[in-house]
Amino acid sequence: MSTAGGAHRPRAGTGHGVVEGRWEAGGTAVFRGVPYAAPPTGPLRFAAPRPPDAWEGVRDAGAFGPTAPKVPYPPAFAALLSDPEIPGEDCLTVNVWTPDPAPGARLPVMVWIHGGAHTRGSSAVPVYDGSAFARDGVVLVSFNFRLGVLGYGLFPDAPANRGLLDQIAALEWVRDNIAAFGGDPGRVTVFGESAGAISIGALLAAPRAAGLFARAVLQSGAPEALPRDQVRTMVRRMAARLRVPATARAFEGVGLHTLLAAQEAAMRRSSPVLGGPAFGLVIDPDTLPADPLEAAASSDVPLLMGWTAQEHRLWLAPTGGGRLLDRLGPLAVAYGQLRGGKDRAAVRALRAALPDLSPADLAGHLVTDRLLRDPLRRIAAAGRPAPSHLYEFRWPSGLPGLGACHALELGFVFDTLALPESAWLAGPDAPQALADEMHRAWVGYAATGDPGWAPWDGNGPPKVFDGPEPEAVRAEAVTPLVLP
Repeated sequence: MSTAGGAHRPRAGTGHGVVEGRWEAGGTAVFRGVPYAAPPTGPLRFAAPRPPDAWEGVRDAGAFGPTAPKVPYPPAFAALLSDPEIPGEDCLTVNVWTPDPAPGARLPVMVWIHGGAHTRGSSAVPVYDGSAFARDGVVLVSFNFRLGVLGYGLFPDAPANRGLLDQIAALEWVRDNIAAFGGDPGRVTVFGESAGAISIGALLAAPRAAGLFARAVLQSGAPEALPRDQVRTMVRRMAARLRVPATARAFEGVGLHTLLAAQEAAMRRSSPVLGGPAFGLVIDPDTLPADPLEAAASSDVPLLMGWTAQEHRLWLAPTGGGRLLDRLGPLAVAYGQLRGGKDRAAVRALRAALPDLSPADLAGHLVTDRLLRDPLRRIAAAGRPAPSHLYEFRWPSGLPGLGACHALELGFVFDTLALPESAWLAGPDAPQALADEMHRAWVGYAATGDPGWAPWDGNGPPKVFDGPEPEAVRAEAVTPLVLP
């Protein structure tokens, strides 16, 4: 059941009931906050997702549902990355932007999985607005899933990788319901950035996700699984602070505010740059039985993968860490070599290719190679039965010091540069022509499997996305950016 015209609000029938969305600019029908699983509260807090209860009548789908419970970004990062918080624990919901909410439309579908180090982020981030995809003939779906200890805490009495199970449940909802919104369940492309891309790597290895999508896009995230002890340590830290056993049953009895405060304290001693205990995916016989990197290297799912030229700048510039590493000089380079698992020949080759790199950038580049670029190139060069397309995003932010940093490409992919939140990271006057090019490539990939350049054959550079250097970067030397 769908209503696709007139002054009435758009409606669509799902397997659990009818939802009513809103018509927005350009004739796009938008449905927000549609349940794909039951609220993960009480005894379901640490359980596998379960189907939502059916409803009678028409359910309003005019607003985003609650964001997954999470801790806020530290101030330096909150100034750059929008992460709204919508209170409530009924967070397992999807949102749909569609140009034609009619069952016969059979349009390509893109499903967005947000990033945030498995601990932050949501589908309500303004930069992730799906209007431009709908404008260009794609049904865009986004959703929330459990984060942090709720989604990835490792307990002896709860299923592992609950955030991944939520993602699979959302993709099952897409398979079963997206036709009612004008989408083709046989033409689903999943795409994600950072932890969202890491999640897609796990979906490629998860038996329960088989057949739920036809293509995948991994932006600035390589398939990985963390050692179980690394994840378990986070739970033990929290349990010690809460003075309860490190079990799901004990954590169920802790108030949400108290639980998140303990998680925030445990996370202060970890860093994506320095490593250490963290929340993330683990190998598990029931949910993730194979190594995600190995699974991606042999997968028959076509892949589009890439990175930004200076991923590390997001972690180093806002905190002043880049300035510190530059002062350390050779010690910083030695650390990057050790953390990146590189030999001296690799360091010499990088210096020869990029002679102007500072010690901080050299160390950051070496680590990023190990964590991101090397594994994605390995997947592309693995002789997979499906094509792999590679890209690099090189345009530098208009905020001096950030360069072509992690997450900068998002406003270009979604074609949301006009939103104020995009300028938080990109600065003023980001080139719309580059957004047009990049967004068009993602739309083309979803529609036909062709982003506009040839699959990578193991030789030569990846496709490069670049544009005019911002005025602020031209006007002054690139120096570490330190925000209050």
